[in-house]
Amino acid sequence: MTLRDRGQGTRDKGRMGARKKAMACVFFIFSLSLVPCSLPLAAEDENLSPKEMIIRAWEAWGAKDYDKTFYWTNKCIEVYSEDARKEQASLTALPATDAIGQYEALNAVGAGFFIQGEAYLSQGRIEDAKKAFNAAIQDYGYAQNWDPRGWYWSVKEKSHASLEKLAEGAKETAKKISVVKKAYKKSAIVLYDPGKEDVINYKKYGHFKDPGTDRYAYVVKDQAGLSQATGECIYPNLSGVNWDPRYKKVIAEGRLTGSHWDFINTDDLEANFYKWATAPEPQGVRMFYTGLSLEKSGLLKHAIKAYYSVIVHFPKSVGWTYFHTPWYIAQVARDRIDFLLRHHPELKMEMVGTRVIVKNGFDNDIGNDRFIVTPGEIRKLNLFDGIRTSLFKQKNIKMGKVVKQIGDGRVDIVKYENGHWQLRVEGKPYIIKGIAYSPTKIGQSPDSGTLQDWMQEDENNNGRADGPYDSWVDKNWNNVQDSNEPVVGDFQLLKEMGCNTMRLYHHASNKALLRDLYDRFGIMIIMGDLLGAYTVGSGANWYEGTDYLNPEHRKNMLESVRKMVEDFKDEPYVLFWMLGNENNYGVANNARKNPQAYYSFVNEAAKMIKSIDRDHPVAVSSGDLLFLDIFSESSPDVDIYGSNAYRGKYGFGMSFWEGVRDTCDRPVIITEYGCPAYMENKSKEDSEAAQSEYLKNAWGDIAYNSAGYPGAGNSIGGVLFEWIDEWWKAYEPAMHDAKKNWSGPFPDGWNYEEWLGIAGQGDGKHSPFMRQLRKGYFTYKEIWNR
Repeated sequence: MTLRDRGQGTRDKGRMGARKKAMACVFFIFSLSLVPCSLPLAAEDENLSPKEMIIRAWEAWGAKDYDKTFYWTNKCIEVYSEDARKEQASLTALPATDAIGQYEALNAVGAGFFIQGEAYLSQGRIEDAKKAFNAAIQDYGYAQNWDPRGWYWSVKEKSHASLEKLAEGAKETAKKISVVKKAYKKSAIVLYDPGKEDVINYKKYGHFKDPGTDRYAYVVKDQAGLSQATGECIYPNLSGVNWDPRYKKVIAEGRLTGSHWDFINTDDLEANFYKWATAPEPQGVRMFYTGLSLEKSGLLKHAIKAYYSVIVHFPKSVGWTYFHTPWYIAQVARDRIDFLLRHHPELKMEMVGTRVIVKNGFDNDIGNDRFIVTPGEIRKLNLFDGIRTSLFKQKNIKMGKVVKQIGDGRVDIVKYENGHWQLRVEGKPYIIKGIAYSPTKIGQSPDSGTLQDWMQEDENNNGRADGPYDSWVDKNWNNVQDSNEPVVGDFQLLKEMGCNTMRLYHHASNKALLRDLYDRFGIMIIMGDLLGAYTVGSGANWYEGTDYLNPEHRKNMLESVRKMVEDFKDEPYVLFWMLGNENNYGVANNARKNPQAYYSFVNEAAKMIKSIDRDHPVAVSSGDLLFLDIFSESSPDVDIYGSNAYRGKYGFGMSFWEGVRDTCDRPVIITEYGCPAYMENKSKEDSEAAQSEYLKNAWGDIAYNSAGYPGAGNSIGGVLFEWIDEWWKAYEPAMHDAKKNWSGPFPDGWNYEEWLGIAGQGDGKHSPFMRQLRKGYFTYKEIWNR
């Protein structure tokens, strides 16, 4: 079963300044009369595929070699434009993600025109740029481009964005995209039949067969009685909606027109509920989204019944995320129930003994999955249970004595008798309240080679770094520095927020600055080496990618790691070493194809670090839990498992923390998590409130699963992504682009890569100095300073 392109995307593909613009699997189109003459064509060039030609064009454009840029784009257009036009004519809409590869000529030719437009812009040839962008829009509107950050983007949309930039300028565009469009009128669900039982006694209506095994099934004996107990639209009571007079009225009003997938994130919750109650999807999928609409409407008891029905009846349901990775619906349903019961004690309910374990579930092959299902039960709490549960939720878990210690230096890790893990600095518990910090000046981009080192950047020539020391807060959001808005500096703002850690992805260039960050502001550093991610440090070019079996690449990467450790091991601000950044997703490397080779190399690097430095632990940064089992077997010398995880406003879920605990039993840090402060058709206030709620719940989950709390006990903190918006992420670095990048578990179902900061840069005119602090900043200022 497939949730095509709609998934609760849990595996984000990354967001690093070192990443180049997508030059692999390509893209878009144009008309020969608009382009300059080609250079002489070598005979062997005639046989290159459209993808290979456009890869060379991207590479030339990135190097600012405009002759070669036009040579390759023109040749691609000349050779493949006829095929591209046929592919364009065969489509009536953008093809689905899993079918994009069938339109290679269209994608490449469309990309060619887009690249030419960008090249003309760089040369100041505005009218030629307009012609190129318009050709991409009008003639090849269904062309798409793959970005190594993990999504396809429409050439037509990006061409429109470039034309907007030309027509209006960055300031006018920023104003335009902030306009709030008319949204659905919010409507709540009123249940016609809420059912006879708030908590279903499933043993009364059937029996659980072989719980705790992969043969589990629920056998219904009294279907009529179970239907009466569950109520409207909860399995097996699926026909009850036909008796609901509101359902008939909503149909008559025309509010159920369209695909059920388009209803998930609307405010018309009543229509959402009825649409999903009758959706032509497998029952597990149907029940989950029915529960989601009920939850959003505040009908939490009925929502819990829907979620629990997935576990009882359809625990082996599998969907697919936007990135075509498996999505185990019953695990997510269990996590939702756990979240709701923990955050709503007024429900006076608890879930006991419920587990859904997916053996072999850490790869993308669902054919080898085995589901071990223990349905447990949801039960009502009496007075004594309520008191016990309330006390249990406090930080009073007895951990016992230390049974294991990793490291004997200033920073160490300990494990207690109860299995909980804790990071310590000089013997004192240390939970990481971290930030990803990259204060990119608007207009700079790694795609064009203009991104500067923030540690060295000093635009006002006062002898100190701009963002860290010279930023100021635009308190009234008027894009002007008023008399009551003095220079304060990011480091001070981070200190006031309660941040104690900063993650650096690949080495550092200014020891004096980092010493000051630690001495004056109390912030430590997770020092990273990308270990060949995006080819950084391996010596590979972007197109061949880092090969973790290549002796030369391995030698280069180990030398890079060695240099980092030898340069910084004696610095007091170093917390620990971090290797990689979601390399397991395979962006410009072969870790996805050969994860065992990658994680074995990670272990080799970790052992080398420990031969040089015994004072600091070693961590890896992976993408979510992909290949966790291989990591566990291949990297025994890595002390901390780090995960870039974007799992939604409920935090990360017990299935995440328990998955690490049960598979590799290491302390866990969330090395990236975040949420955009933008939603389409929503106000600034609503969007920032949604971001704030998402981030608050994420931290709550991190804390709940740390040592001494009732969760899994293996969390040692997290790194919020990110401090400030980076405008280059969607390709036009002078525009604050509000285009959708990839679908996933975000407030309106989409991630907007340029809006992930808890601080914005306003209209961009005062970059890199101005900060507009969002609600999420003040939320963290409160919870991180408790």
